[in-house]
Amino acid sequence: MTGMHVAMTDFSIVDPDDAKDAYADSDVPGEFRRLTDALGAEQLSATLIRVPAHCDFEQGTGHFHDEVEELYLVTRGTLTMRFGDTIERVSAPAAVRVAPSTRRSHRNEGDEDVELWAISRKIDGGDATKIDEFWEASPDARQRLSGSQR
Repeated sequence: MTGMHVAMTDFSIVDPDDAKDAYADSDVPGEFRRLTDALGAEQLSATLIRVPAHCDFEQGTGHFHDEVEELYLVTRGTLTMRFGDTIERVSAPAAVRVAPSTRRSHRNEGDEDVELWAISRKIDGGDATKIDEFWEASPDARQRLSGSQR
């Protein structure tokens, strides 16, 4: 399916690797690929997040939303996820629903790369609030790219 992008009125098919990686020109490890526009989605928002082994893509930060409920689909690997003050290890395959006001973050402390899909209701504009120091850095998940990765 590489390079495939079919958009129709009734359906669309997108190769996520064709979507822009928001982290491509940064030192944040992993990938963050928003697919909503490429899909022409009218009601849903979809993002593919890839977190390499032993990496924290949010770098110790977290976030919450004003009104958007999120569904995270863990399709590969194991994430360490924090919801408020609760920390859970979530292994693929798993579906995780998070209420809007719940403070959340995740990182990959494992040996396998993680693929995570974030699905939510599409809204105009963003309603996320970043939390700069949400949890302590993990010795098992580096915060920045090492020099040879890109």
